[in-house]
Amino acid sequence: MDGARLPGTSVDDGDRIVAHVDMDCFYAACERRREPPLEGDPVVVGMGFEPGETHGAVATASYEAREYGVDSAMAISAALERLPRKVDAVDDPALDVADAGFYRPVDMEYYESVSGRVRAILHDCAPVVREVSIDEAYLDVTDETDWNTVEQWAARLKDEIRSTVGVPASVGVAPTMSAAKVASDRDKPDGLVVVEPGDVRDFFADLPVEDVHGVGPVTAEELDDLGIETAGDLASADPDVLEERFGERGLEIYSYARGEDDREVTPRGRPKSLSRESAFTEATDDRAELGDRVRSLAASVADRATSKDALYQTIGIKVVTPPFDVNTRARSLPGPVDEPELVESVALDLLDEFEGQRVRKVGVRVSNLSFTAGEQASLGGFEGANDDTATTGPGADEVNDDGTSEPAPDGQVTLTGAAWAEGDASDDAATPPVDGQTTIDDFCK
Repeated sequence: MDGARLPGTSVDDGDRIVAHVDMDCFYAACERRREPPLEGDPVVVGMGFEPGETHGAVATASYEAREYGVDSAMAISAALERLPRKVDAVDDPALDVADAGFYRPVDMEYYESVSGRVRAILHDCAPVVREVSIDEAYLDVTDETDWNTVEQWAARLKDEIRSTVGVPASVGVAPTMSAAKVASDRDKPDGLVVVEPGDVRDFFADLPVEDVHGVGPVTAEELDDLGIETAGDLASADPDVLEERFGERGLEIYSYARGEDDREVTPRGRPKSLSRESAFTEATDDRAELGDRVRSLAASVADRATSKDALYQTIGIKVVTPPFDVNTRARSLPGPVDEPELVESVALDLLDEFEGQRVRKVGVRVSNLSFTAGEQASLGGFEGANDDTATTGPGADEVNDDGTSEPAPDGQVTLTGAAWAEGDASDDAATPPVDGQTTIDDFCK
């Protein structure tokens, strides 16, 4: 390579080539890899769909299942109303087998193994890889290709993943991380979109504002109040107004809409925390619905911690109430543990404080992580583990697992490390998560 550059060193934005690889409905794709006859049929991955189970939620819905209105983070009961199980439809004359789907339980160990094979290919193809989640990564391929050949390079990468691992991927290529992420989502599933330098702002112009990296349904509603409906509107907005309304994050999404993003692709270290959150289409005070969502988030976060061999000493929740007030509650334990049932019970206990309040968004988080070998704390000490902390305030920026700033879309489920409030910083100070499927993340976006 002429003028070879050390990985991670700075280049001009126009010269940088960033690829964002996003596995399509990853959990469902893994189930199809394991059971090829599922290809083409609606597939729902989740918890709580077996007879006798009363709680659960959708982790991932294939595109065929989404046509029936099934989506990630939805209560499993609602999913079954829209799309009955095939096995039930066969025995029930009132159900149409043609309008039924296949349901499979979450199998994180298997999904991690498949993800590991994909990650190996990504690291073979690029010198710098930032793994965002189990199903998503950024690659700096500036030294591997150029703008004349990058589309062919990306097509070969997609083919390699499909032929070697057996799962589909969508790839977006652009001179910035934020534009590459949007590009990868533009032609799903199995998409490939290249946005060349100089074309980024035009590419964004007519897109809905929620397509801008860092803007989810909640932020989109606030922007709509300001008359901002498209990315082009956001790019032309008054940055002072955005900063006054959203703080530093307002300037970040303004820059992203204009194609300005100087972040470099850097590898991540160990996570400082693991969290998952989900927004409701409309604010709700339905305790059963809120409880089901928190149970699903708690199970997802606990599964992720187990898969990372991480112990946690703090369990917390995030509750966003109208208009956009962020409230966090956390409970510290006597020592580090790996106890999924405890995550659920503590999260539900903390949720009780918001009984009767309308809620726009909820999240569950484990922090104060430990990755060192050793015995976990005894559950016998938890009777005295009531060191609750609480913070309340307007919307705050999310923080990556490595401590760098990167706004998380507030309308998708994430498994990112998040400093939910300034008062929570002590949790992240311990030994040092992942955006992904709704984006367990991160479930499928």
